[in-house]
Amino acid sequence: MDAFFSMPWDGQFLIWLQENVRSDVLTPVMKLITHLGDKGIFWILIAIVMLFFKKTRPLGMMAGIALVFSVLINNVLIKPNVGRIRPYEVVDGLKLLIERQHDPSFPSGHSGASFAAAVVFLVKGPKKIGIPAIIMAALIAFSRLYVGVHYPTDVICGIITGTFCAIISFMIWSIVEKKASPKLAGILAIEKKDSEK
Repeated sequence: MDAFFSMPWDGQFLIWLQENVRSDVLTPVMKLITHLGDKGIFWILIAIVMLFFKKTRPLGMMAGIALVFSVLINNVLIKPNVGRIRPYEVVDGLKLLIERQHDPSFPSGHSGASFAAAVVFLVKGPKKIGIPAIIMAALIAFSRLYVGVHYPTDVICGIITGTFCAIISFMIWSIVEKKASPKLAGILAIEKKDSEK
């Protein structure tokens, strides 16, 4: 694991971003985008809104399940056990653009939560929801690099774990669809086939 975290390109990429991509125009946009992902609130609110409408309720439930697993896997299990130091603490010359973070760097929780929800929307929802969602998730993930709070490997692994959480939600929802009683199916807006009623 130490060898994985000591790859020089990881920090060099952040310096390259700082010198070649950061600009006075882009910086406030990236700050806004990165804060949309704080604590997963953006995705949580979307999932909650979806629960109010029968047509999107299953989508909201699956996104909620994926987000819960993202918190458990990334923030509860991996982050405290790996304990990677934030890049702005150790990469010479890297300037932090937002407030200092109070938890370990690996993996990116913002990226994990964003892709957990966005992959659900992309795979299970209509394109008009899924495509904008995955674009927003990618922008939030990139913004974490832009503002200097994560290494590329943090973000990549956050994307991987987030996608994994979405897959877990699909599996759980599939079981719920098969096992739900007619009453529960009605509440969750699950459409049961005649053979399953």
